[in-house]
Amino acid sequence: MPVRMKGHKPEPAEITFKGMNFLITDRPNDINIERYVEELKKHAVKDVVRVCDATYETTPLELEGIRVLDWPFSDGSFPPNDIIEQWFELLKERFTQEPGCCVAVHCVAGLGRAPVLVALALIELGMKYEDAVELIREKRHGAINAKQLLFLEKYRPKSRLKKHKNGQKGCCVM
Repeated sequence: MPVRMKGHKPEPAEITFKGMNFLITDRPNDINIERYVEELKKHAVKDVVRVCDATYETTPLELEGIRVLDWPFSDGSFPPNDIIEQWFELLKERFTQEPGCCVAVHCVAGLGRAPVLVALALIELGMKYEDAVELIREKRHGAINAKQLLFLEKYRPKSRLKKHKNGQKGCCVM
């Protein structure tokens, strides 16, 4: 494993599985926001899910047509059920409307909360939790703590993101 210098942040990690693209990053700031926007554009990001406290101005993203969704939850923890539901609704909506796009998600360092949301999506798409964690850790060394790992191990998918035979995703009665 390469040695990380103190203060050096890992590169954004693109995770692709079954036609869904995710970008896990650390939190930008108002100083590097322009570089962050350029990185998002390189990956065709349409939405940024911010799961930590808001500490930067979102206008530069919005001017580029990138929507920022604020769904904060406790550092070192796993997402509450309402955020999990919102996450899956976003993914169903976005990847149905714009196949090939990318959804970015970040927490402070991009090693805990953000990777857990991506792991949940991978599990819902049929990947075993161990494989999801391994795939994410290959690109984000040190991602997912013991508490989060236990949550993912116990998580049971509900086929919320799997495609049905007719090509439709999920079934919704309103």
